[in-house]
Amino acid sequence: MRSVSIVLLLFLSLCVQAQVDQDAATTTPVPPPPPSPDKDGLKFNLNADGSHYFQFTVMNQTWVRFNENNPYTTIENKPKDNSVDIGLRRTRFQAFGQLTDNVFIYFQFGMNNFNSQFNTGNNRKLATFFHDALCEYKVSKGNQLKIGGGLTIANGLSRFSQPSVSSIMTMDVPVFVQSTVDQIDQFSRKLSIYARGQVGKFDYRFVLSDPFPITSSGTTFQLNKNASFAGVGHQLQPQAYLIYQFFDHENHTTPYMTGTYLGKKKIFNIAVGGIYQQDAMWRQENAGTDTIFQDMKHFAVESFLDMPLSSKQDAISAYAGFFNTNYGTNYMRYNGSMNPANGSIDPNAIPLQGPTHGNSYPMFGTGKVIYSQVGYLFPEKFLNSKSRFMPYLSFTSAKFDRLEGKQMNVYNAGINCLLNGHKSKFTLDWQNRPTYELVANAVAAGPRKNSVVLQYQIFF
Repeated sequence: MRSVSIVLLLFLSLCVQAQVDQDAATTTPVPPPPPSPDKDGLKFNLNADGSHYFQFTVMNQTWVRFNENNPYTTIENKPKDNSVDIGLRRTRFQAFGQLTDNVFIYFQFGMNNFNSQFNTGNNRKLATFFHDALCEYKVSKGNQLKIGGGLTIANGLSRFSQPSVSSIMTMDVPVFVQSTVDQIDQFSRKLSIYARGQVGKFDYRFVLSDPFPITSSGTTFQLNKNASFAGVGHQLQPQAYLIYQFFDHENHTTPYMTGTYLGKKKIFNIAVGGIYQQDAMWRQENAGTDTIFQDMKHFAVESFLDMPLSSKQDAISAYAGFFNTNYGTNYMRYNGSMNPANGSIDPNAIPLQGPTHGNSYPMFGTGKVIYSQVGYLFPEKFLNSKSRFMPYLSFTSAKFDRLEGKQMNVYNAGINCLLNGHKSKFTLDWQNRPTYELVANAVAAGPRKNSVVLQYQIFF
């Protein structure tokens, strides 16, 4: 566990050094200049009052990770029980603006999951792409109705299906709620038209998406007794999401939803959402003689709380959601964020979609999922520090049909060291996840595995 100790010491030393640097700045004999308000990125006002503007932002998330690999994992054709890797989880450039009273435009360009095992077919330079490119027209004077379209993450299932990743409380989002990621979408984005808005206490979005075919995903699509995304046919995908907001209204500039406001807003809401696509899946019956098409149907109900607790500027952030995910008969897909490995010699692997090596686990499937998270933002000047600290816990519990009654539980715990809010922060995260294998043609639980990740995020 020497690698884990190194990651822990690195996290602590970085936070301490940041504090020392800030303290040194305050003890200099030269009086500092008066503070100026932070600017929101590189912003150009297009009119006198700034209501028309165009803005650029950048974000980078660097990971240093120790991972206990799943059984039988290989890296570059050599068995590896443990691995240490360095990678870029997300690198993004945004450009957006309110060009007139009614016209809004948004672009996002970048890459994801770039580590030593990144592979796009023997050319590691093919990594960046447009995540979003949308135009939006505000029909009403306020936020009551906005009509938009393009390549967008606007989604119907959950707030975490369209997360503002720069502001998330946990180190990573619950990726399972991005239910078709890189299967029939482009890293959760689809070509869509939508209507969204806020009317009274309600925040809504209705989306009609034109999903990509599985044949263009780069994944080998399957046809057997278990459902998978259909390799023939094409259908549009209606989605809907409705929030009831008890207190403050959430941000509404882009379709992305904030992870935590760090006590700057009083938010409590409940929401329902859903996605439907006719004949999205297929499977075989009668020893492969019949092909059966099945609809994809997802439904979720969730609640989100994020508010200050006292005048000391401490705050709580909490979320709970229930998801009924229906991809068709016995669908299940393994996935691991920025997988540190690239192979397996497992003789007892469960035949399914997605690799079983490295840090992957059953992330998507037909069944029921509960996800929750809670975090506490310590008061300002906690431990006499100018940095802010926000520990958190998260829990995912799924019962997928394909696991034959086995409960799939994933635990995460971590802490944020906020040097300058979300603009500059370290996050240390521990994850404990399950493994599975076939024993006498039945699914059996294997040893549980851990990973420890140190992330540094810059967002301006």
